[in-house]
Amino acid sequence: MPVFKIIRILILLTLFLALAFYAQQQKLKSRSWAEPLQLVIYPINAEHGNPAVDDYIRELDDSVFAPIDSFFAEQSRDYDLIAQQPTVTKLGPAVSVQPPPAPLPNAGYAAIIWWGIQFRYWVYRNTPDSDSNIRRIRVFVQYHTAGKDKHLQHSLGLDKGLVALVQAFAAIEQDQQNNIVIAHEVLHTVGAGDKYAPDNSALFPIGYADPDQSPLYPQKRAEIMAGRIALSETRMRMPNSLTECMVGETTAREINWLR
Repeated sequence: MPVFKIIRILILLTLFLALAFYAQQQKLKSRSWAEPLQLVIYPINAEHGNPAVDDYIRELDDSVFAPIDSFFAEQSRDYDLIAQQPTVTKLGPAVSVQPPPAPLPNAGYAAIIWWGIQFRYWVYRNTPDSDSNIRRIRVFVQYHTAGKDKHLQHSLGLDKGLVALVQAFAAIEQDQQNNIVIAHEVLHTVGAGDKYAPDNSALFPIGYADPDQSPLYPQKRAEIMAGRIALSETRMRMPNSLTECMVGETTAREINWLR
């Protein structure tokens, strides 16, 4: 075998091992909860320069996302965490480059994997700083104009790389529900799984805030990874804010809040 080819293989193997080691360290440190995770929100105008969305983004500040930290702090009190404040969320600079289009919910496994590779490369190219990502979750939020009966594409949080892509409405009255989506995707990045069925109804019992409640319905809160409050066996509604959400035991175990 030519020496050049051997050297190239050794370089590639070294890079692979270094990336694997980094990913493992990122996973261990982000789920140790020894100190707060940094959540950075990078807003994106999803409508290619729509001035109304640009105006909304310019008015954003850290206070818009403060309920996320309050929610995680309040929920963590039920568990034995080292850090009293699990997260610190701040607004990062706006990003002008659009990410690769997310796969449709019914996309095949190969398409989802390919998108994940593309998205991670896009994140690498378009993160506006070079800070460490060992304990930092980068949340790219694509803002769209709000409209009656307007539906957004699925948001996605990746548990390898601590990155998320969130679809949100550029409207002050939607800020609280936007924060629910952000918190949901952040938990995906640290290992939490969805707790809802294909029809978006909350799964019983893991998707219910209080599965032991009697009578069972109506539930008063939503399990954050279900994102729905069960009013009856067939009726669900979205919570209005994170104050109507909670972290259930299954989710707590998945994110290493419960051992």
